[in-house]
Amino acid sequence: MTTPLLPVIYLLQTHLSSDELHELEARLEALGPSLTFDINEAELVVGKISQKKRALFELRNLKLETEEVPPTDSLLLPESEARHDPGDTDSDTASDGKVEDHVSVADATRTAFFGSRDTIKVVKLAWLTRTLESGHIEPLDGYLLYEGRKINSTNGFQPKREAPHAPAPPTPKAEEIINRAKADVGFGQTSQHHHLTASQGSGTSWRRNREFHETRVKPPMLHQSTTEHDIDQHLPPIPDYLHTTYSCQRPTPIHPPNEPFIKELMKIRVHRTLEGDKIGVRAYSSSIATLSAYPYTLSSAQEVARLPGCGMKIALLYQEYKETGQLSEVTEADTDPRISVLKVFYEIWGVAETTAREYYNRGWRDLDDIVEYGWNALTRVQQIGVKYYDEFLMKIPRDEVASISNIILEHANKIQPGFEMVIVGGYRRGKKESGDVDLVLSHRDEKATLGFVEKIVLSLEATKHITHTLILSTKNSERGQEPVAWKGNEKKAGTGFDTLDKALVVWQDPLWNPTEEVKKNPNPHRRVDIIIAPWKTAGCAVLGWTSGTTFQRDLRRYCKKERALKFDSSGIRSRVDGSWVDLESGPDGKPAPDMLTAEKRIFAGLGLEWREPWERCTG
Repeated sequence: MTTPLLPVIYLLQTHLSSDELHELEARLEALGPSLTFDINEAELVVGKISQKKRALFELRNLKLETEEVPPTDSLLLPESEARHDPGDTDSDTASDGKVEDHVSVADATRTAFFGSRDTIKVVKLAWLTRTLESGHIEPLDGYLLYEGRKINSTNGFQPKREAPHAPAPPTPKAEEIINRAKADVGFGQTSQHHHLTASQGSGTSWRRNREFHETRVKPPMLHQSTTEHDIDQHLPPIPDYLHTTYSCQRPTPIHPPNEPFIKELMKIRVHRTLEGDKIGVRAYSSSIATLSAYPYTLSSAQEVARLPGCGMKIALLYQEYKETGQLSEVTEADTDPRISVLKVFYEIWGVAETTAREYYNRGWRDLDDIVEYGWNALTRVQQIGVKYYDEFLMKIPRDEVASISNIILEHANKIQPGFEMVIVGGYRRGKKESGDVDLVLSHRDEKATLGFVEKIVLSLEATKHITHTLILSTKNSERGQEPVAWKGNEKKAGTGFDTLDKALVVWQDPLWNPTEEVKKNPNPHRRVDIIIAPWKTAGCAVLGWTSGTTFQRDLRRYCKKERALKFDSSGIRSRVDGSWVDLESGPDGKPAPDMLTAEKRIFAGLGLEWREPWERCTG
């Protein structure tokens, strides 16, 4: 199959999951400089949309003004060159003797696309899928939704989507970055956003689009004094483990040397989350994970720029932070009334960022508005989240986490002796305070864990420790406590992280001394997650519920890309034949002696170096 010479493409996030976006971006980046995250650079906008009206909406949402131009025959290949109509599914027609013909056809198509830098075309995702499958550029007829002339393409730059972090290219030396920055001045009419995108990712599209941006605004430079330059010549070496794109292969402490700056980046990530920018969230997560694993205190922006997964974007943010002690984006968001309201709604247990934006769009501006105007529209779980809003935000000290967990273990062993427990989540990673309590219960007798989650909840409700049950899942018992079957890339509800039996509950210590002044239990309500795992896969449950979010994301990606495996907290399956892969039993086939040993065996079985829980704090 030949490699299509694609135009510059901008991918819309609409209707695409994070995994789908990541997969498409990886495939495009593998073909060379064809993917952009700046809408102004794009020649094609590709999205999972089907109507012209939606295409116009997306362009307006991206703040790109256009005026429609009539369709022309230049959008199509010459009739003799056209291979398929849009409905044809047999795209694998290339022969060994036609490689040069394929390239010439692709070049002709790209010439049609490049006819004007001032126009942009919005096409259906099916076009890109067909093109990638066939190995040559498909004609646009049947896929083109809209073509418009960019009205403001030379009137300054527009906001862009954050680029995700591709596997790191060879790391440049600090002096190379400086020299490259100086060289940029020579053609330095490049916009700030364009410059950052090029430096941050894998060099996407900036070299061959240089002439297009020669009339744009000069980018900011990394200011460097002579002293800083001398320091850069003696920067500490980048640890070998940072050259991997998988944070599950790195030691990441709970309190890294550059924690204050990392916390500022985390605030930006929250803003991206509230705005629904999935790609931005993933990009910042990758940068945060890299910086959190970097063992040295940063001294300059150039030191940041050389780190895999960071680049010039994060370097400029560090320079701003070093010079001012803050980040303007964080400051602006903190004073933005809309962001402030979205944060309040997002912190309601049971409310995701999409629901928070929905509440805001309804005109609600605080919890009182929700209660007054929308109470009956809330789910029971969301109502509980509003009712105990302030209490759920209170942190839980370590000793209280341990106390709650031990009470649950005592109840479990009263019902069926022999249960064992591991406290997971932030507690196991070493946090002094936790947002909730997470624990995994397991038993060596598989019959004991079957349907046990309902029994433990009833026992704790009887003693008034559990005041509300938010979610009660028995999916694992319903399928006989077998790991979730792997069925290719088909996505089904109820698969993945939430496949174990579990009870997400509201907890309150029932012990208190009533007085004339205090007639109601004053103990705070806490959030507690009780996870039940069969012994044969308990190590997966402990691993899945212990590690930081980015660690977990990269562990799943590592299993997929490097081992052809599917990992989640219910077990490991082969992506080849769907079978369960047992990494927890010993060489003799005997089960692990305890849950922590089982977890260590998973690391070894996956070819990963063991990382203590407090080394998995990727943020």
